[in-house]
Amino acid sequence: MIFLTVGTYPIPFDRLIKAIDIAVGDGMIEENIFAQIGVCNYKPQNMKYVSMLEKGDYDLYLQEASSVISHAGIGTITIALDYNKPILVMPRMKRLKEHVNDHQVATARKFESLGHVLAVYKTEDLLKKIKHLKTFMPRKRSAQPQAVADRITKFLNELRIKG
Repeated sequence: MIFLTVGTYPIPFDRLIKAIDIAVGDGMIEENIFAQIGVCNYKPQNMKYVSMLEKGDYDLYLQEASSVISHAGIGTITIALDYNKPILVMPRMKRLKEHVNDHQVATARKFESLGHVLAVYKTEDLLKKIKHLKTFMPRKRSAQPQAVADRITKFLNELRIKG
């Protein structure tokens, strides 16, 4: 089962839900999909879905999934990686009125460059990336507390110089 999730952000992400639903209906995706669709206006016809899930149920679907398709929310990405699940992300975009800024694009690019996720930015590229999802193995993340501390120190020093 593929777990499809768009998180809990209160703006619809119909673009992703509709593209996956159509692909399932057209036989382009044969694996069962269970979707958490949030506040989407589009209601899927070809897959099981709920609007929201309790945290425990959400985690259970993630654990049981063979792979994950998601928005590029940092929470979803990190949980999927914690469970060592292959994940394909499509960032919500400001220009499409899916979010208030493009931080999800930056998140997708960064995690993609590190080998942790597959990312897709255009709906027309989605099926090609889904095919890669079956064989994709996310690169393991490792905690880097010293790197985080160094970045914070640098930031604070820059504030002190400017102030």
